[in-house]
Amino acid sequence: MENNNKKFSSQDLPVCPHDEFCGGCVYQGVSYGDQLANKEGEARGFFSERNIDVGKWGAIEGCPDESRYRYRNKMEYTFGDLVKDGEMTLGMHKKGHFLSIVTVDNCQLVDEDFNKILRFSLEFAKERGYKKYNKRSHRGLMRHLIVRKGIRTKQLLINIVTTGDMAKVKGISGEMDVSREEADDSLQYNCFDEQAFVEGIQALELENEVVGILRTINDDVADAVKCQELRTLYGQTYYEDEILGLKFKVSAFSFFQTNVEAAERLYRQAIDLIDNLEGKKVFDLYCGTGTISQLMALRAAEVVGIELSEEAVAAAKENAKLNNLDNCRFIAGDVYKVLETMDYLPDVIVVDPPRMGMTEKAVDKIMSYGVEQIIYVSCNPKTLAMNLEQFRQGGYEVLYSKPFDNFPFTKHCETICLMSRKDK
Repeated sequence: MENNNKKFSSQDLPVCPHDEFCGGCVYQGVSYGDQLANKEGEARGFFSERNIDVGKWGAIEGCPDESRYRYRNKMEYTFGDLVKDGEMTLGMHKKGHFLSIVTVDNCQLVDEDFNKILRFSLEFAKERGYKKYNKRSHRGLMRHLIVRKGIRTKQLLINIVTTGDMAKVKGISGEMDVSREEADDSLQYNCFDEQAFVEGIQALELENEVVGILRTINDDVADAVKCQELRTLYGQTYYEDEILGLKFKVSAFSFFQTNVEAAERLYRQAIDLIDNLEGKKVFDLYCGTGTISQLMALRAAEVVGIELSEEAVAAAKENAKLNNLDNCRFIAGDVYKVLETMDYLPDVIVVDPPRMGMTEKAVDKIMSYGVEQIIYVSCNPKTLAMNLEQFRQGGYEVLYSKPFDNFPFTKHCETICLMSRKDK
């Protein structure tokens, strides 16, 4: 089972030019071997703090040379400024400064096409006098830029997020005592030129194919991407990609694994931990868009995926049809509440919760099924250890655990665990 990929290139890229201010990477300038050692040590440390005994630890699996840079298939950039009332920027939040944005147009974690699209979008907004959205006054047009890429298909989906043009006009005429000339002038700088944006994107020399250009309207005051209206400016509203031979349509706001190559290795090994998957009934809890559900459905008798996000469940159902899988079904809702209504008994349970982990009620409910094997896929070793402590108290033991570095140079680490009932 072991596949540690511990061939590390000594010819790493130089320290990122954005490292002084950008908070995205914490391991710039650190050798990859040291990065892995730190992440594995941290995972083991959280287990030790809660006295979690592990039958066997698998050595942390790192990314091969070709997947340690340019691996991210999605970036969500924010319009803002680095200093108050300074020149418009587009990128990531500054370290320790929530209101400051650093332009990251030379990021090493994304395809160079992402950097080109970022540069163009920033210059496009500045040349037209568009204003960045102010989080305090709630005024301004430009909010976010989201770029997504199909790693296997080389397709790009671009989504520019702005406030609504009419909302700004209404704000000027209804809330402020201004002249018609002033209103017309403000209208000029608060109406996004959709056609020019599309033409500008299409004129870029890119290595990948732009299959869709979207505009999301968001007038919500919260500093988050919310879709109140989605406009298709060009092409389609999704891109396509593949994981372990299965095809997936990924819409503008659907979750999809950020590092496809690394996710394939993790999923393959997690599924291989299950004894005799053929013919078994499986619960896939916190299933997202059903990626691992569908991979298990290739061998299992039936897979039931449960996920809180209705949009993710809709995508899972569509992708199951795309892959001609009729033995997996998906239910939208809170995991605990959905399980409370079901009389279906699984043979094995797989969980892949968000970073916050699982609630105590959810863990209790999962243990109540008494299945022989539980697979836990975690994106946060700290909350994983907390949940494992409760499983231990409920009669389960950890037979195997292995960390994965799916996000080189960042602080994040994934871990898989195999649990079994002690009385089996």
